Amino acid sequence: MLAFAEFADLCESLEQISSTLEKTARIAAFIGEIEDDDDLYNTILFLSGRVYPEWSERDLGIGIGIVYEALRISTGIDRREIENLIREKGDLGLSAEEIVGKKKQTSLFQEELTVKKLREVFDEISNLSGEGSQKRKTILLSELYISCTPIEARYLTRLILKEMRLGVGEGIVRDAIARAFGIESEVVERAYMVTNDYGKVAVSAKNGGRDALLNMKITPHIPVKMMLAQVAESIEEAVEDIDNLGVEWKFDGTRVQVHYANGKVSIFSRRLENVTNALPEIVSEIKSRVKEGVILDGEVIAVRDGKPMPFQHVLRRFRRKHGISAMVEKIPLMVYFYDMIYDGEEIIDLPLEKRRERLINSVGETEMLRIAKQYVTRDPDEIRKIFDEAVNAGHEGVMLKNLDSKYIPGKRGKNWLKLKATMETLDLVVVGGEWGEGKRSNLMSSFELACLDEYGNMLKVGKVATGFTDEDLEELTELFRPEIELQEGKRIVFHPRYVFEVAYQEIQKSPKYESGYALRFPRFIRLRDDKSVEEADTIERVARLYEMQFKGKV
Repeated sequence: MLAFAEFADLCESLEQISSTLEKTARIAAFIGEIEDDDDLYNTILFLSGRVYPEWSERDLGIGIGIVYEALRISTGIDRREIENLIREKGDLGLSAEEIVGKKKQTSLFQEELTVKKLREVFDEISNLSGEGSQKRKTILLSELYISCTPIEARYLTRLILKEMRLGVGEGIVRDAIARAFGIESEVVERAYMVTNDYGKVAVSAKNGGRDALLNMKITPHIPVKMMLAQVAESIEEAVEDIDNLGVEWKFDGTRVQVHYANGKVSIFSRRLENVTNALPEIVSEIKSRVKEGVILDGEVIAVRDGKPMPFQHVLRRFRRKHGISAMVEKIPLMVYFYDMIYDGEEIIDLPLEKRRERLINSVGETEMLRIAKQYVTRDPDEIRKIFDEAVNAGHEGVMLKNLDSKYIPGKRGKNWLKLKATMETLDLVVVGGEWGEGKRSNLMSSFELACLDEYGNMLKVGKVATGFTDEDLEELTELFRPEIELQEGKRIVFHPRYVFEVAYQEIQKSPKYESGYALRFPRFIRLRDDKSVEEADTIERVARLYEMQFKGKV
């Protein structure tokens, strides 16, 4: 049985290692020695900063406030002292480590914490709901802290908050599994593409080797990472790179993956969150007009009087948990499908042209369900005409797709290119903010933004205070309130959980921020809660856009 202390020691060692190859070797050696399948599964998941696979509907539902209270109960240390330490450290994990080291009482019945025990408690917490659930979660978490050593408290806290700070991304996990069990990285990655669960991949690799991974297939109702597009420099570049070129409108909506099999419909967002319950009218339409046994890729847009509504309206539907029937009337939706990855069998290796033929044969179009129109052309003038039609209809531009390409889950490449009407924007993590003044004193009025380095660390690039309506600020204040880690006067520090899309006049070099760059006149475009923090833009992209300014390409 794997002790949580062993896992914590692994994490501490990984924090000290900068080399990707060395991190990979360290993880591979560790997981290669794990005998128990459950311990192996949990270790892989925990290293990735997850308690459950990202597509699972299960969640701990533990906010910063519960962590503070559990630390207070378990250590006997005053909450104000806890908050002061967090302000000093700037890291809730390191703060928890020091707080647990100072605890005023030690239980006579303190038992060694194991990874399996942690899983049992996490499952109990995730099953709690309704009246009294928050109090019970606090008690269960405080009991874990009582059993923790200081170093265990650091990683327990970070795991709960989904922020391990180990610099361990999917590539390192993939290569570590490959090295531990003697399998090519490409085979491991392929298995992950179709299961979306590296824990499951690791257990299969341990028990069945290469053949077991090759036999893993896409399963309805378990989402697959969506194929991604990269920015096209120009129409001419796309025409030069792609021989068999399909052109489609780029819709101003949000991505969905629809699974319909075994009499059940599941709808997943771009972040692979299950949003089925928020879209009852689409579920009903799919059951009546779509062939069963399929997985479809598409875009949901909000419409009014035949025109697309702003992207934020779709996200309001996705976030809605109550009063859904009223929202169906208030924000009507429609879906444009443009790809298919399962048709009674996995078809991601078929060319897009063939997948589209199957899509057309599987969907009966209605006012609510549509198949995106596709134009097969390499004529730049014709593509510009299609682009103008899309923009005039209220959409973002066009998608330029290689009709000979396979569907490659989770990958961004030149087989799908996007051409937008507006200048490039940045998707940045919201890490802090400030309360407003006067009439807005009860609202957050500005937000600090950060990009990511190669290890997933957050580097600030400025703050945004324009582009918000009063309604935006009210919604964002409620959304971010549970993410407050600490406050100093008007200034707020958030647990990083959300991404903003922002426009800007230009990018400047600046010693003010650790990124070395600052956005000049940034403006809020929209909340990207269809994107995870890990999908935010990197310092490399910021630097590239900075350089492109001088080439006249941005």
